[in-house]
Amino acid sequence: MTPLSPVTLTGQFVRLEPLTEAHLDALWEVGKDPSIWTWNPSPIETREDMRRYIELALDAQARGDVLVFATVDLASNKVIGSTRYGAIDLSNKRLEIGWTWIAPAWQRTAINTEAKLLMMRNAFNSLQCNRIEWKTDSMNERSRNAILRLGATFEGTFRQHMVTASGRLRDTVYYSVVRNEWPEVEQELIRKLNRGA
Repeated sequence: MTPLSPVTLTGQFVRLEPLTEAHLDALWEVGKDPSIWTWNPSPIETREDMRRYIELALDAQARGDVLVFATVDLASNKVIGSTRYGAIDLSNKRLEIGWTWIAPAWQRTAINTEAKLLMMRNAFNSLQCNRIEWKTDSMNERSRNAILRLGATFEGTFRQHMVTASGRLRDTVYYSVVRNEWPEVEQELIRKLNRGA
């Protein structure tokens, strides 16, 4: 599959820019907080872990498996996390949004709402996707609520889907938004942003 071309997506509050190795120091500075990685199957604990995280992401991007972004707060012009498209299957017109992490100071702000709006808009409008997927740990209530808040529909649970770094068997829950739902989902996200949510 031909890799997607890196793209910059900019809104009122956030800029999603192509991830590069030059983001290492900024990502490690905000990624030191262990609370960010509580539900991640492979937590980042050291600067070298972050370097490897970026290298693996860029390798996967070169193969066409993902498209990776650094998340930048426009107000401060500070890198505050990362997100990506994954499970890219443009022949079937679908992809996943995920691998999202944001520094705690910016969690539960308009940043994530707008970032997901920009990513969905690009996926449905520019990439002509019919389906966008999300998945998360079944025990991660905050993530599950955030996905539902985006307008996604719960689809089911993959039992014992992953083995985490601690050895725990993770059940993974799946969600989606499909093309015919997108206009209403988009308008609701715009309303949330206008309320500052």
